[in-house]
Amino acid sequence: MNAVRMPPEWAPQDWIWIGFPHLAEEWPGYLDVAQEQIAAFASAVAESGQQVRLLVSDEANEARARSLASEAVTLQPRVYGDVWLRDTGPLVVEGSDGQIAVRFAFNGWGEKYLMPGDQTIGEALARDAGLDVMSSTMILEGGAVDGDGTGLAATTEQCLLNPNRNPHLRREQIEAELEQMLGFDRFLWLGDGLINDHTDGHVDNLARFVGPGRLVVPEATGSDDPNAGIYADAKARAQDFGVDVITIPSPGLITRDGAIEPASYVNFAITTHLVVVPTFGSAHDDAGVEAIAALFPDRETIGLPAGAVLAGGGGFHCASQQMPSFKASN
Repeated sequence: MNAVRMPPEWAPQDWIWIGFPHLAEEWPGYLDVAQEQIAAFASAVAESGQQVRLLVSDEANEARARSLASEAVTLQPRVYGDVWLRDTGPLVVEGSDGQIAVRFAFNGWGEKYLMPGDQTIGEALARDAGLDVMSSTMILEGGAVDGDGTGLAATTEQCLLNPNRNPHLRREQIEAELEQMLGFDRFLWLGDGLINDHTDGHVDNLARFVGPGRLVVPEATGSDDPNAGIYADAKARAQDFGVDVITIPSPGLITRDGAIEPASYVNFAITTHLVVVPTFGSAHDDAGVEAIAALFPDRETIGLPAGAVLAGGGGFHCASQQMPSFKASN
């Protein structure tokens, strides 16, 4: 097989897929607002000049999405369960002969959330895009790894070494499969992800690359920040590894019905012209958006409410997957 390379998220994109929430049982009491927040996200990206393909599950949800989203948003009826296309959608890499969609095995985030369509939507979208599909038997969600475009990937031990994913694989075997399928040849292993993260600690809620060798990590805001130790450990590991660490504010303690929520500004979505940061009604929202905006002087950065989206277990980055332009450069 020819060597492949996964473009970084800030490279040019042809379009972005976004999932529209449709399952009331996944969004108890929050479905309507979650739909409004995802539609606002899709509309902002579409109006920035990038094509958006918003997936809708049936005619009723297509009508609902059309009533909420900008006319610039393209609606795409598809069969899918959860909306987290970062994890179930195609991961597009570049080889010497063109682009290839990579699909890893998927088991519902450790067999916690198994829904019809989630194991097939990635290949369906890839085929729609005219891409050949390369499959792996290793279980992996896209939000569990983040690359900087040079072959360096960040991930967490909590997720990739979790016995509910690939108990038969050692760390070295996981690294070898990621190198073969995605082109990563260096690995920054962080520890735990955020408390109560449904994904068992996806890195895209904890630390993200914003340039070659440049990693964003939150820092605690207030003595009651539940993830203070997790942030500090991630920062120390990244610094020891040798990457340039930039810290941004955390939203602080965010709860729902007395439970700690895995709220994170790090779950921002990078698109060709726009960076969209989730906000949570925290006193630190403005500071979080401003800190991220400073990292992307070449494009606009906005904050949009995402508390209802989070009620379903994720954020804007989780709900989207980009289609990189061919031969996208760093």
